[in-house]
Order: sequence, then C-alpha cells, then structure tokens
Amino acid sequence: MTKFSSILFIFVIFFSASGNANAQNEVFLHKDGRVLFPIGCYENPKDVEQIKLMAESGINMVHCHSREELDRAASVGLLGVVPLSLQNGAADNLKEYVKSLMDHPALAVWEGPDEIVWNFTAASMLHRQQKVHKEPGEWWKQTDNAIAYSRQQAAQIIPKMREAAQMIRELDGGKHPIWINEAARSDLAYVRQYLDFVDITGCDFYPVRKDERLIYRLGPVTDHWIQVGEGKPVWMVLQGFAWSELGDYYGVKEIAYPTFDESRFMAYDVIAHGAKGVLYWGTSYLKSEPFQRSLYALTGELAALQPFLTSPEKMDVKVNVYDFVMDNNPVARGVKSFFRRHDGDSLLVLINEDSRFQMEVEATGLDSLEGQTLELLYGNDQAVIKHGALLTRMKPYEVKVFASNRKWETANRNGRDFTE
Repeated sequence: MTKFSSILFIFVIFFSASGNANAQNEVFLHKDGRVLFPIGCYENPKDVEQIKLMAESGINMVHCHSREELDRAASVGLLGVVPLSLQNGAADNLKEYVKSLMDHPALAVWEGPDEIVWNFTAASMLHRQQKVHKEPGEWWKQTDNAIAYSRQQAAQIIPKMREAAQMIRELDGGKHPIWINEAARSDLAYVRQYLDFVDITGCDFYPVRKDERLIYRLGPVTDHWIQVGEGKPVWMVLQGFAWSELGDYYGVKEIAYPTFDESRFMAYDVIAHGAKGVLYWGTSYLKSEPFQRSLYALTGELAALQPFLTSPEKMDVKVNVYDFVMDNNPVARGVKSFFRRHDGDSLLVLINEDSRFQMEVEATGLDSLEGQTLELLYGNDQAVIKHGALLTRMKPYEVKVFASNRKWETANRNGRDFTE
C-alpha cells in the first residue's frame, strides 16, 4: 500500500442528458466522495506551509510539472494539472512523461500548450522577439504576411496536437481530460480546429491596471468562450498579480492589484455567465501579502459554497432592474444572477455589472421561498421573499450573495478589506 492509497481523486465529466451538442457539459472534480467546483492556481509552492495555506484557503487544484510536485500537492489534499507540449506531437519523450505520471492519484487533468493559437497569430512576441511580423499588430491588420504565417503554423501544429492527444488517450484510457487555455481574443477559426480532441476550453483575461479597471468585460468574454467552445466546459483564468510585477517586457511601472471587491466581482461574474471552473495565474510573481490574503479570502468564500457551485442552476429566476424614467444614463448591462438549491438550502447571487447604482433591483421567480428570509452573506442585511420576489439596491459592480443560512459563510475574513 502506497502513502497515497487513502486518497482517491477522480475527474468526472458529466454530459448533458439531453444529448444536445450545444448544451454545455459539466466538468467537476471528485474527492473523497464530494463533487468539487475547480478553484485552481498555477502556482505550486515548494514551501510546504505555503501550499498548505492554499489548500486551507479553498484552492483545490494546482499546476504540477513532475511526480515530486504531484506528491507535494497530494500531501495537502490538492489535485494536479499537468501541462504537456502537445504541439510537438506524439514524441517518445512525451509518451514516457505521460506514462510516468498518469497513474498518480493526484493527477486530475492534462493541459495543452498555453495560448497556443494566440502565439502564432496575434502575440506581440512575433514582432518584438521573433521578427516574424514586420510591424506591431499585423494580425489585427490581417496583412498577407500575418495570414500566411498563421496558416503555415496551424498546418504544422494542430495535426501534431491531434496526434499527441490521441496517444495520451490510448495510454491513460481517457481517464484524464485535456484542457487548453487561450487568450481572450485567440482566433475562433483556429481554436475550432482542435476543439474536437480536447475536453475543456476557456481563456485568461487580466483587466486591472492602474489606468484601466475593465472588470465588467469578464462576463462578455465568458459568453464568447462558451460560444467558441460549442458545448465544451469553459474554465476562466483570472488575475492573481499586478502587471508591474511581470518585468519590463510589458512596460507597466505602476503597481495595481485588483481590490477584494474587484476580484470578487470577476469570480462571481464568470460563474454567472457559465464558467465551470476558475483559476488564478500570476501568484508566483506576487510581492504583496495583503493582496494574497485577499485572494485567499475569496477562494475560501467560493469553497464554502461548493455544493451550490456544482448544483444545476434554477433558470426560472429572473432579475428586473427598474430604471428611473428621468435618468438620462440608461442601464447598459444591468444585474446578472444565478440561483441554486442544495439539500433544502437556497443561494441567490446578484452581480451589478454596471458602473452605476441600481436603486430598484427585483429578483423574481422565487415563489417556492415565499415568506422565507434570506441572509446577505458577509453583510448585515436580510431580505424577505414576498410575492415570489426579492427587492434590493446595489452599488456599482457590487456582488450580493443571499443564502437561507449563514452557515455558508467562511470564517476567514482576513483580506476582505483589501483596496491596494
């Protein structure tokens, strides 16, 4: 019996019972008989106390590049994502690498090459470093040179990725799904060329800088990738760093971290738009312990809601935002929501996607909760359901999480006041 024999990790794909190819598949983790919504981090600290802190803060999945790193993840109850160079094809070294890791009980998912389509179409390095593009932004100008290069690269890379994916499935019997993360604006046509041999798609998007904080774009980006994926589950990779920490390459000097409220908005907004997992990139560059604490406060909050995040959404709940008739600034995006049930408890999440106060927000379709009181988690407010509706007011980009019981709050409040 190995030291991992008491730990059972299974990655399960739940397909739509309807058989509708456009219905989004559910991909969740299983651990010790529990279904888990993926809350991941690209960082895998060598310091045992640091990785233990991540596990205690609700993160359930980290990136691993060796059996040793999978061991370290498993030692604190975490799952592992293993990146693979699929673009090199079914090479012998890839085959041996997969064989050496595929039986590890902490292995959850294989990850293909990061932003692979972006890197042969629009990446700035094609001009800055490789001198493939003669001028910046050639891809967006659709020059003959940029188009020819992308076609040539795709013709080489994507068939090799297909060969590698086929080899991996033959080796591990399809037990571990393959995920590929892209840039938010990676080209649809090329992404669709590899979709049929991967299980999970999605993108990264990091909208917070000192001079712009475009957090409201996360929802539309998630919508876009759900459409791109044609039914594949979408995992969204969110900002876990300040751009200034990435070095001189990006030319950003001013430090700007997402505030706790901004991080909270981004996480709940992508979930409301259909994301089936959230991960954080860039935490290995972090120089701010207060920001790290704020991120862990958020992952802990999400982890406390695990049973709801893996439950089906009740689609009959709708949100109306009443705009005052004399207001010359009409509601642009309004309020997004999702409603879930678990073992008799209820969860209603409201996300104000506008940069304006919403003074009259009404969630309807809550007839089954008539007369019940919902608690505002991490707040002092309550709402009584009357005539099947909940009424509230919301600040710009505010998230309100209502639940039938405060037991769904996490005790960790450290970091929730982070504002930079």
